[in-house]
Amino acid sequence: MRQELLSLPKTLAEDVAQNLVMVARLIDEDPEQAYAYSRIALRLASRVAAVREAAGFAAYATQKYSEALAEFRAAKRMTGHVELWPVMADCERGLGRPERALEMAGAPEVQKLDKAAQVEMRLVAAGARRDMDQLDAAIVTLQSPELASNSVQPWTPRLRYAYADALLAAGREDEAREWFAKALESDKDGTTDASDRLAEMDGVDFVDAMADEDELDADVIADEPELDVAGESDSAPDEDDERADVDADDDLDIEAVADQPVADQPAVDADEDKGPADKA
Repeated sequence: MRQELLSLPKTLAEDVAQNLVMVARLIDEDPEQAYAYSRIALRLASRVAAVREAAGFAAYATQKYSEALAEFRAAKRMTGHVELWPVMADCERGLGRPERALEMAGAPEVQKLDKAAQVEMRLVAAGARRDMDQLDAAIVTLQSPELASNSVQPWTPRLRYAYADALLAAGREDEAREWFAKALESDKDGTTDASDRLAEMDGVDFVDAMADEDELDADVIADEPELDVAGESDSAPDEDDERADVDADDDLDIEAVADQPVADQPAVDADEDKGPADKA
């Protein structure tokens, strides 16, 4: 890719490179944002094969299969390379054309692929068989030296997982459990959910710890004593009784003053009724 970008003016090459870096960084966690960056790069340098390829993968990640296929074809024409052949076939599946994907699986281009890409092509072909409700054919398609090998390669977990999933779909549960376990054993990076599938087959229910914690907090709140309007607890009756006694004494004093003759009531200094403005 670096060599391809060197054909562009320096400033333009830097802008394109920055957008391609963002595509690579976001394509797994935020495909839509990655797609947006790929469109910018494509607008800046549509004649660069690496840009067309990146745009294809971003479109593929957002399930825009027609657009992805067009970009992959363009990149293939520019470079003459066939490494994109499996993902192009999978785009055909995404467009509802599994027959076309199977045709591509038998094309001469497959023989030019490296081992990893050939395994990927096998996975796509098996998926196409399943799209056509040909479960037995899908199982046979996945049976290969790579599947039988005890050597663990980057593609091993996904290949074993796909085989287990096909067996389960065909009702062969014991074999499926065995291969899910093999997939889990080889899946050091957690690229599959083989452990969840095994637990599901064994009837294990996962408990949401966060949900249980929220329920516990709700129970604690429900058990707390209610507060009155002033925020005081109902568990302090003595303070309320004392306050009531003080208020009653105040009422008696007011009544006593009110019952006195006017002449006997204490005089009020007229200046005390004035506010700051009146006193001024």
